[in-house]
Amino acid sequence: MRTAGTGSDEANSEVQVTVARVVATPAALEAIDHVVAERGPVMFFQSGGCCDGSLPMCFGEGEFVIGGHDVRLGTVGGCPFWMDHRQFEAWKHTQLILDVGAGEPEGFSIAAGEGRHFVTRSKVFTEDEVSALEGTERSS
Repeated sequence: MRTAGTGSDEANSEVQVTVARVVATPAALEAIDHVVAERGPVMFFQSGGCCDGSLPMCFGEGEFVIGGHDVRLGTVGGCPFWMDHRQFEAWKHTQLILDVGAGEPEGFSIAAGEGRHFVTRSKVFTEDEVSALEGTERSS
């Protein structure tokens, strides 16, 4: 975690800058709440493999085996979000934003509700966010 000064009037006070590798939109959080209420705990996996496309996959907790090299990006709606380690190397400069889209999910993913599926959007980290992440990951 990194701290940053807040201004000349408050030169001695500091604000913690927190950067998350994965976040969720309000629509995604609502969908997660609905899915968990119906099915129990879930997890997400973003692989980007040739067979499952680039959509995040939602599974019941324990229904998908995480590899020893896969990266846990964080949690969304209280649910762990993992990424294939090779994908992480290609995408580590971006924040993933879990959202929902219209249409049925691909593959074996749990739907995000009637006629909806989970989608991932992304935002490139700023230099300050990268610095904050590097500081957090070194201290972990």
